[in-house]
Amino acid sequence: MTNKPLRVGIIGADTKASWAGASHIPAIASQPGLVLAAVATRHEDSARAAAETFGAGRWYADPYRLIADDTIDIVTVAVKVPAHRELVLAALRAGKAVYCEAPLGASLAETEEMAAAAGELHTAIGLQGRLNPSVRRAAELVVSGKLGRLLSANVRATTFGFGPQSIAAYDYFNKSASGASFLTITTAHVLDVVEAVLGDIVEVDARTALLWPEIELVDAGTVSVREIQDHVDLIARTARGASVSVQVLAGVAPPDAGFILELRGTQGTLTLSGNHLAGVQVGDLALSASVEFAAPDAPVASGIGPTAADFWVGAAINVGEVYASLARDIAGGSYATPGFAHALHNSRLVAAVERAARSGERQRALA
Repeated sequence: MTNKPLRVGIIGADTKASWAGASHIPAIASQPGLVLAAVATRHEDSARAAAETFGAGRWYADPYRLIADDTIDIVTVAVKVPAHRELVLAALRAGKAVYCEAPLGASLAETEEMAAAAGELHTAIGLQGRLNPSVRRAAELVVSGKLGRLLSANVRATTFGFGPQSIAAYDYFNKSASGASFLTITTAHVLDVVEAVLGDIVEVDARTALLWPEIELVDAGTVSVREIQDHVDLIARTARGASVSVQVLAGVAPPDAGFILELRGTQGTLTLSGNHLAGVQVGDLALSASVEFAAPDAPVASGIGPTAADFWVGAAINVGEVYASLARDIAGGSYATPGFAHALHNSRLVAAVERAARSGERQRALA
């Protein structure tokens, strides 16, 4: 084991792309065990600008040259989902640790392929909400038995995204071929937090709806067709015996966006809550309970990238926890960080939700 910082290379760290700059950049900068060594985009001008703005030592206009850089320890893939497969597989072939944004693949088949290719390499998937300090403490509280036998949980999750309006750059979220949608992103993150606290979902019944089939692209002055449902109601049972009802609602006004999980056991109650307008995976969460518990750990990362919009405040918190976990795994040879096998589990869960909604039949044995 060495004290030398792990060198991270980010593919997709464009100064005009909000997510990498808002979350990954400050998450890395907050941790002395990590250093932003390189950035890559598809164009020389944007790559050079990203390196200068974010303080990276190197820049590449060809992402595959970053992957081939022998000095890079961790390759982060933070580009649109259809581009994940080729970049991730190349990084795995190069023997690199890989942190990929979720969803891992544009289809279940792609996700299965990448999960199989990971082998013994260290991987991390961007389902960062489950590593939030309050979520981790809530899971510990449930496992401790202090709440008694779990009876029921209610989850309400809302986001300002996936409503009746969008900008043209985000229209790909409305297309089924992109693999990036309300179901595979917003709903997937919500269900992953539910599973982190209550155990894997083993049974699910779901209904979906398409509330806004036509989307106004406000900057282009045109209308686009949304191809994927933008509302979910489901009832699930988890491996820890809890019955859970979940509603995921899109397109709410920013002040009304939020997340709340209320759990009742025979000996106590627990509540997780947050109010980030972009979803449960972004920003911090608060934990309260009717029984005593140790305060959640302080987040390892904070801040916001120099080019990020103000509403991304807090985006580095949970992403920072993923990097910290991945760094511990690499240093100690462990595999505690949710990686590509976990990404496959999450994708299969979302597929089960879709099957339940489509067929009207409960899906079982998901764990």
